Amino acid sequence: MRSIRPSFHVRRGGGASRRTTPVFAVVALSSVLALTATACNGNDTNAGGQSSASASDTASSGDGKIKIPDDIRKKLKEHGIDIDKWKNGAWKNWNKDDWLREADDFINPIIKGLWNTDRMRRANDPDKSVDNNDLSGDQGVTDPTPAPVDAKAVASTYHANAATSGKVFFDSPQGTMVCSATVVEDPAHPGKSNLIWTAGHCVHAGKKGGWYRNIAFVPSYNDSGRTAAELQNATREQVAPYGVWWADWAQTSQQWIEQGGETGGDGAPYDYAVIHVTPEKGGNGKSLQETVGSALPVNFNAPAVPKVPSITATGYPAAAPFDGQKMYRCTDKPGRLSLNASDPTMYRIGCTMTGGSSGGGWVETGSDGQPALVSNTSIGPVSSGWLAGPRLGDVAKGVYASVSKKFAGQ
Repeated sequence: MRSIRPSFHVRRGGGASRRTTPVFAVVALSSVLALTATACNGNDTNAGGQSSASASDTASSGDGKIKIPDDIRKKLKEHGIDIDKWKNGAWKNWNKDDWLREADDFINPIIKGLWNTDRMRRANDPDKSVDNNDLSGDQGVTDPTPAPVDAKAVASTYHANAATSGKVFFDSPQGTMVCSATVVEDPAHPGKSNLIWTAGHCVHAGKKGGWYRNIAFVPSYNDSGRTAAELQNATREQVAPYGVWWADWAQTSQQWIEQGGETGGDGAPYDYAVIHVTPEKGGNGKSLQETVGSALPVNFNAPAVPKVPSITATGYPAAAPFDGQKMYRCTDKPGRLSLNASDPTMYRIGCTMTGGSSGGGWVETGSDGQPALVSNTSIGPVSSGWLAGPRLGDVAKGVYASVSKKFAGQ
């Protein structure tokens, strides 16, 4: 089945932009389907237990098939679009899971209150693990497996000790998911960045899927380090003291989109993404960087792996023995990992963090004595003990620059 492609320019990984027509028809119908997919879930309600307005405006039948309200049908027909004939009526065969899997372009309307405390607390990790045996045939440059480094809990409050770190929440066909992310600088808006850095697999499913939905970022999630039991009675303000920030644009590498897979796949060395966010409640005019008080620069010219003395990875590990509610860190001297000889060599460190830490920032202190983001958690073994992250180069720089430029005049 062909994907719906909204009629705005889309640029991924430096690739060419494209436009579909007619403009109104595609935008209108795409928006309807997107709102249906993100809002009509019997298990997902917003704060206070009420379904979102989008859910009440656009319904799905008992079998999950999409229904479009008569008023929207009429408006489309006024513009010469008969949705029963549009794309040969293919839309009628779609249901929510199909949309989530097959959507080709990034659409992420804000649904206020969707990410309530229970929904955030129960989100799962999109674990990207590889079997250790898969590395035995590696023909690239791979150093010996590092010794495990025990992840250490970050002291609360997190805002005082890791202000740029937080959690990314999103919906996938497999359910509600969570990753980690980092606030990074925006060259187009010095001191006022709304950009975060995470893994590609936290925004897009790779070669067998599409863009995820309802992507939102919570900086300093669970700032005071409450236990899972304590969080059951916590308010949204306690869980998200610096607000919920919705993605209004996300971009990953074309390599991840075309090659990424359940175990990282050939896209693992390009498994990164940049997200532009906006506050759910409209905010007070302050950017994300101004709100949290910090943002990290991104170093696309970090030294070759053997020359990096130490890297610190931060995240919210969610798979056992962790529960995803607290922030942890690992610090280790990185080694090299190559899944394929033709791919860029990845950083690898010893670390016992598990799934959920995906996308979390890897920070190195540069020659100027200042910390900078040099990678993000991408993959790890089935049995925890180490993590690997891509080394950021020209492709990563292109993704970053593209998102920055998109919002440069805003």
